[in-house]
Amino acid sequence: MPDRAIARVPAHPAALPHDPATLRTLAGQVFSRTAGAPLVGGNATRILRDATENYPAWTAAMAAARRAIHIEMYIFHRDAVGRRFVDLLTEKAREGVAVRVVYDWFGCGLSPALGLFRPLIAAGGEVRPFNPPSLSNALGWIRRDHRKLIVVDGQTAYVSGLCIGQMWEGRPELHQEPWRDTGIEIIGPAVDHAEASFAESWRLAGGADYPSPRTDGPSPPAGSVNLRLIPTEPFTANMLRMDLLVTSIARQSLWITDAYFIGTGPYLEALKRAAADGVDVRLLLPHGSDVGWTVPISRSLYRPLLEAGVRIFEWGGTMVHAKTAVADRRWARIGSTNLNLNSWMGNWEMDVAIEDEPTAETLAGHYEEDLSRSTEIVLDRAHPRPKPRPKQPVAAPSRRYRTGRRVVRTVTGVGHSLGAAVSGNRPLEDFEVVPVLGAALLLAATAVIGFVAPRVLAWPVAALAAWMAATFLVDAWSIRKRDRR
Repeated sequence: MPDRAIARVPAHPAALPHDPATLRTLAGQVFSRTAGAPLVGGNATRILRDATENYPAWTAAMAAARRAIHIEMYIFHRDAVGRRFVDLLTEKAREGVAVRVVYDWFGCGLSPALGLFRPLIAAGGEVRPFNPPSLSNALGWIRRDHRKLIVVDGQTAYVSGLCIGQMWEGRPELHQEPWRDTGIEIIGPAVDHAEASFAESWRLAGGADYPSPRTDGPSPPAGSVNLRLIPTEPFTANMLRMDLLVTSIARQSLWITDAYFIGTGPYLEALKRAAADGVDVRLLLPHGSDVGWTVPISRSLYRPLLEAGVRIFEWGGTMVHAKTAVADRRWARIGSTNLNLNSWMGNWEMDVAIEDEPTAETLAGHYEEDLSRSTEIVLDRAHPRPKPRPKQPVAAPSRRYRTGRRVVRTVTGVGHSLGAAVSGNRPLEDFEVVPVLGAALLLAATAVIGFVAPRVLAWPVAALAAWMAATFLVDAWSIRKRDRR
């Protein structure tokens, strides 16, 4: 064989620049490309806790609106809270304010069909469902608009994990606490990005173009907060990349709150490696959930995280619905994205990443208060959680955690409720049997139905196949018509 020149990597490659300004520029470039969103400076922000702070802020801004109120909301419940918001929007529409609402057809359920928005539409407001079932889009209608965004007069924006419904306020008369959730108020140049994002959703929902609510040009600076408004779409994975990046660069602490935690393999591995490298990684998750099946699935992921040094807490109140993160008390995230594949890849979501120490400190303070109402999940005494070793090489391969003996313990674990009440924590074995037993019972029930009444399983499959066949035929016809032009 003839000799070939082989390119070799230098033994001592050129070092990265040490100039702080250059490093900041590179870091900003990495974050912008990862999130698919630029860093926007000059904003004023306010963290809003639960419905007790979010709802009054929303309604005050709406009541003062003079030109436009734009709402993109996953859920409008047809209850006292939902009707209260619709009544306010109806009043503003009668005053001549342009009210535009995008709601998710699945999230809202039957509320629109039962007349929730009828007074608003009669008053001149515009209401559009997002991505309803259609013969022109096979299974695309299962992707959800999970955003919670409000923009008023193009001047103030609200991004949160809260929808509009009674559970966020709770029922004091029934001793039901409000759901724990978090939102943020934004004033400044980032509001223009929020307005543009809503305009795109409005277009996707079939709405006509509308004039800009601002009559005085772009939003002027209102403060000193730098942030990124991150509107994600299906298959873009902007927040997944951002979450992985932040997990990788956190140096001291990473405190996360999530409502429906079903982390992917790469994300779980990133959390484990951060904890192994000495980062104080904490997860605050619900003890009980409105989507009950997510809790045992989340708990099935606990053991490898705990063994790597991640601390896990379960909320002691009604429901924790917040989706937040704070890293090194310098960086924070607030929004609608849950840590699961559906949010990361399947939905339209909206989050705010804030690079501001006072804001991050405030969110960290809220987190510490939340932990005081939570129970820490720990490994059983025979397998205590190891202390993380600072500066441990993260490239080292992780050890396998699931041996035959541990699998047996997973299925046959014994409860320690009394110990939890005394110590303030709960051994993991209290929970590990639930997902395994639940899966067994579900499969057994499916098998019984298949043997006893096979039509019960066959009919839904046949209906789904018929629906998909119809949508593909419509697509084929559309393509044929287009090609003939």
